[in-house]
Amino acid sequence: MAKQVETLKEEVRKMLIISSTENPLTKVEMIDSIQRLGLSYHFEHEIHELLKAIHNTYVQNNRILTHTQDLHSLALLFKLLRQDRYPISPDIFKKFKDEQGNFSEMVASDVEGMLSLYEASHLSVHGEDILDEALAFTSNCLRSVTVESNPFLAAKLEQSLKQCPYRGLPRLEARKYISIYHLHPSCDQLLLKLAKLDFNMLQKLHQKDFANICKWWNKLDVQRNLSYVRNRIVELCFWILTIYFEPQYSKARRMMTKVTSMCVIIDDTFDAYGTIDELELLNEAIQRWDMCCLDDLPEYTKLFYKELLNIFQEIDEDVRKEGRSYSVHYAKQEFKKAVQAFMTEARWLNNKYIPTTKEYMNVSIVSACYPALATASFIGMGEIASEDVFKWAQTHPKVMKASSLISRVMDDIASTEFEQRREHIASLIQCYMREYGVTKEEAIGELEKMIKSAWKDINEEFLMRASKVPKPILMRVLNLTRFIDVMYKDADNFTHSGGLMKDSIQLVVLDPLPI
Repeated sequence: MAKQVETLKEEVRKMLIISSTENPLTKVEMIDSIQRLGLSYHFEHEIHELLKAIHNTYVQNNRILTHTQDLHSLALLFKLLRQDRYPISPDIFKKFKDEQGNFSEMVASDVEGMLSLYEASHLSVHGEDILDEALAFTSNCLRSVTVESNPFLAAKLEQSLKQCPYRGLPRLEARKYISIYHLHPSCDQLLLKLAKLDFNMLQKLHQKDFANICKWWNKLDVQRNLSYVRNRIVELCFWILTIYFEPQYSKARRMMTKVTSMCVIIDDTFDAYGTIDELELLNEAIQRWDMCCLDDLPEYTKLFYKELLNIFQEIDEDVRKEGRSYSVHYAKQEFKKAVQAFMTEARWLNNKYIPTTKEYMNVSIVSACYPALATASFIGMGEIASEDVFKWAQTHPKVMKASSLISRVMDDIASTEFEQRREHIASLIQCYMREYGVTKEEAIGELEKMIKSAWKDINEEFLMRASKVPKPILMRVLNLTRFIDVMYKDADNFTHSGGLMKDSIQLVVLDPLPI
């Protein structure tokens, strides 16, 4: 299988290289297919060079210079360039509006064009009203159209409306697209075969990763020793797989899954089990980060406290060989901040204090653990995660704040009813309702606006090509956000993992593709 993959990769690489007389625009559809099939990690250099050639030839002052009236091609080109961090202007879409400033009837009859515009509009930043209008227009139109004459377009439309690919989980999106690609009128059989073989090869690697982590988890015997903790190690492995799936990040996934499992254990201890006095002792021990604290801790916390320190010690020994011990220091600091935020929330509950919306957000964005998890995800990425990257992360830059906000708000909306059945701090929804005197529905509506704004913040960070933060680093933050967007869209599918989560794991990790 590996030999077949290498042979096919060379064939695709030849197809991506353009001659001096060839129009690079002819490669746009191919680039899109490669990305959707989950193969772009093999051809990052070639794709970047192609998009660079297109940009140099067809873009001036961030505006696409072409007279084509093909909405699908323009929207596709816009999306690909933006994903490669080119700040392309959306003004190109003004040509598809009528004299009244609305999108024309011609657009409404072009299903493929509307779908491409719909997907492209998810890469909007603040102040781009035309993309906001495009999203509203295409969302409304596409939900009422049928395309019986084109099975591929019908299947693609159904998938995209359920989950916009840009915000979807990379492996899950690849699996879904591979399953319909054979219906494409211009299906490239070579690409399809490579996609299937590559998916199955990665799946075997991921199964080994999952097995190793599960062995470690079973040795801890969490179900017996910490019966109150959510026993979700397979779901955690899948969570981390969504952050980085590539073969070179196998060790990073192992590190990251262990760190995240400790976050879950400690979160559940603060959220659903420990007394306020026990939690104060646990918080103090974690802030001190010293094995000498074991004697002062409640008996049931000693197991995971000791394991937490051992995990970070193992990681430190591993990265020290690369001269990157600094990475563990920064990750440890962010972990401490998350636990301190847990403690603040526990004190609120103990004192029956209801915070203001601002107070709640300032603390809960940290207690969502996303700043800590994002920082930890950089540890296993090698030299590209320089100390400057960790210093940047420690400032909680806009992109990380936006990701954390999306995590916290979507989690609160999805899980508030379940959590309020037991003693729990006031949710963000309750804080907002109390402070502003609005109904639950109105509060959720305002919070959803915050989520939309946060996505624009993330998109803006990606478009800052002058930024010193490498794209692979930003991809970890984006992928963390994607997990929340998918798994917390309608429910907390991590805590209640029998539906969407289980089905996704089945597709990505268990069931191979038929070749």
